Amino acid sequence: MTITVIDIAYAFYFIFPAYCANAIPVIFGGGRPIDNGRVLLDGKPIFGAHKTFRGFFAGLLIGTMLGALQSVLGDFFSTPPFQYSLPLGFATSLGALLGDLFESFLKRRLNLSPGAPFPIVDQLDFVAGALLFSFFVSPPSLTTALLIIIVTPPIHLLTNIIAYLLGIKNTPW
Repeated sequence: MTITVIDIAYAFYFIFPAYCANAIPVIFGGGRPIDNGRVLLDGKPIFGAHKTFRGFFAGLLIGTMLGALQSVLGDFFSTPPFQYSLPLGFATSLGALLGDLFESFLKRRLNLSPGAPFPIVDQLDFVAGALLFSFFVSPPSLTTALLIIIVTPPIHLLTNIIAYLLGIKNTPW
């Protein structure tokens, strides 16, 4: 199997709305927590105070809008494989955000505090959700999915370090 520059570019293009949906809550989060401060029978928060409605819906809106923009650009340039759709942008963004919520749920069950490192899972939770939800609309090829899984951890770590250095995040992971 030969992987081309087009394959790599398309992998980034495919996952870009999910990347943005995952990152936006860091910038626009705050406000009322999704779990409203509730705890489960184990006495631990469901997700934690850092997972908020504002962050979730800001991420969903931005990711979906990027999918819509990609759809318009793909139609304008008519350049397969760089076709996209509004439903795909919505699905990958929603999947990314729900994947991140699921990871927060797991971290609370494992007694990991918000922001505590959870190697590999921190980097791939949102990607797993985005890829899973894409199957309902337009699943990527196996090559595209594997490229996304391979390139995401170093990109995720680099962007988190940058956000930390800029004072946007409290931790560099």
